[in-house]
Amino acid sequence: MKTAHHASLPRDAATAETFAIRARADDSLPTISVVAPVYNEEEVLGEFHRRVSATLSKIGADYELVLVNDGSRDRTLAVMDALQAADAHLTVVDLSRNFGKELALTAGLDHTSGEVVVVLDADLQDPPELIPEMLAGWREGYDIVYGVRSHREGETWLKKRTASLFYRFIRRVSRVDIPRDTGDFRLMTRRVVLELTRLREQHRFMKGLFAWVGFPSKAMPYRRLPRAAGKSKWSYWHLWNLALEGITSFTIGPLKIATYLGLSVAVLSLLYAAIVIWKTLMYGDEVRGYPSLMVVVLFLGGVQLISVGVLGEYIGRIFNEVKKRPLYLINRVLPSRLRAAAIEPPREGV
Repeated sequence: MKTAHHASLPRDAATAETFAIRARADDSLPTISVVAPVYNEEEVLGEFHRRVSATLSKIGADYELVLVNDGSRDRTLAVMDALQAADAHLTVVDLSRNFGKELALTAGLDHTSGEVVVVLDADLQDPPELIPEMLAGWREGYDIVYGVRSHREGETWLKKRTASLFYRFIRRVSRVDIPRDTGDFRLMTRRVVLELTRLREQHRFMKGLFAWVGFPSKAMPYRRLPRAAGKSKWSYWHLWNLALEGITSFTIGPLKIATYLGLSVAVLSLLYAAIVIWKTLMYGDEVRGYPSLMVVVLFLGGVQLISVGVLGEYIGRIFNEVKKRPLYLINRVLPSRLRAAAIEPPREGV
C-alpha cells in the first residue's frame, strides 16, 4: 500500500479539492489528522492514544494525532507531554486557559495537516476503530462522513429525550439541515476543514457549522459507547447553554416567536377590552375583579420580559462578535513530524 505525502498544506479550497480527487483516483492513502479536544482526561488519555495509534498504524497511512489541552486542571497536560516525547505522530496544542470544547475543537482543526481530518472525543465514546469505515466513505467520493448514534449507551433517559427534542426543534426552525443524533465524530476532507477555518464567529455550535458548509456527506450509523474512564464534563446546565448557542447561532426563530406571541397577546387584549366595553354599555356592568386584573397585568409583564430576554440574547452575541477578539490563545504547541514538515519556512525578506 502506498502512502500519499505532501511537502506543505493546500493553500485554498481549489488546491484541496485537487488533492482529494487525486487521492481517490488511485490506491494511495491520504495523510490523516485525528483531532481531540481534551479537558481533565488523564485517566483515559493513555488508552485513547494507544487505540488511535493502533488503528492508524494498521491502516498504513501517514498520520498525526492532534490533542488540544483546554485548560485541564489535573495531570492531563503532563500525560500529553510524555506521550508527545515518545511519539513523533503527536501534536500537543496547549491553550492558555479553558475556552470550552467548541473553541478547543476549532484550535485543533486550525493545527491539522492531513488530507483528511477525523474528529474524536478523547473519552472513547466514539470508537477509533471505525476510522477505516469512514475512509471507505471518503473513497466513494464523500467529503464528510459523519457518525449517527444508533445507540447511546451509558446515558440517562432524560438526556436522550432532551437531545432528541432539541434536534427536532432546531431542524424545524433552522434553514440548515442539522442531522439528528449526530455529534462531532466525523471525517472531513481538507477542503471542508479549510472552509471551516474561515468561520471565526465567537459563539460556535460546531455541529451546526459542520452542516452549514455543505459538501457531499454520508451518514455512518454506530453504537456510541459509555465513557472508558472518568466523568462527563457536560452537566445539564452546560448542555442547556450549548443548546442556546445552537439555536441563536442558526435561527432567528425565537425572535419571530416573541413577535408572534406579542401580536397574539395584543389581539386578545383588544378583544377582551371590546367585551368589557360592550358589557358596560349594554348592562352598566362596572369593571371589577382585582384578581383577574392582576393576572392580566402579570401575564403581559411576563410576555414582555421574555421578549426582552430573547432580544437580549441576540444583542449580547452581537456585542461579543463586534469586539473581534481572537477565538483562543495558545500557550505552546509541540508539533508532530507531519505538522513540522507541513509548515513552510518563512521566505526571505518577509
